[in-house]
Amino acid sequence: QVHVVESGGGLVQAGGSLRLSCVASGRTYHMGWFRQAPGKEREFVAGISASAGQTSYADSVKGRFTISRDNAKNSVFLQMDSAQPDDTAVYSCADSKVTWKIYQHLYDYWGQGIQVTVSS
Repeated sequence: QVHVVESGGGLVQAGGSLRLSCVASGRTYHMGWFRQAPGKEREFVAGISASAGQTSYADSVKGRFTISRDNAKNSVFLQMDSAQPDDTAVYSCADSKVTWKIYQHLYDYWGQGIQVTVSS
């Protein structure tokens, strides 16, 4: 059974940085980060292919967030720089056999999510 676990969330001031980690045990597939703010639908943040050769970003985070991975450790990271209050949300990672882009329904196993709060 695949387990996906996020870590690294917390509170950061606007303009600051935070690094999220995700470990997906059991397999190495494409991975994506998503977030859900209070009262809003879950949205795609960033994705990375299994080989780490390709990445995809939401326009709202492009140039501020960086996704990377270490396949030897089955880990994916989301470096959040220049954080803004609008980035406040529960962040989740998920894996997919077929995509590293925005198509949520194509992701298979999801973590429970981790809270990120950006204070103004």
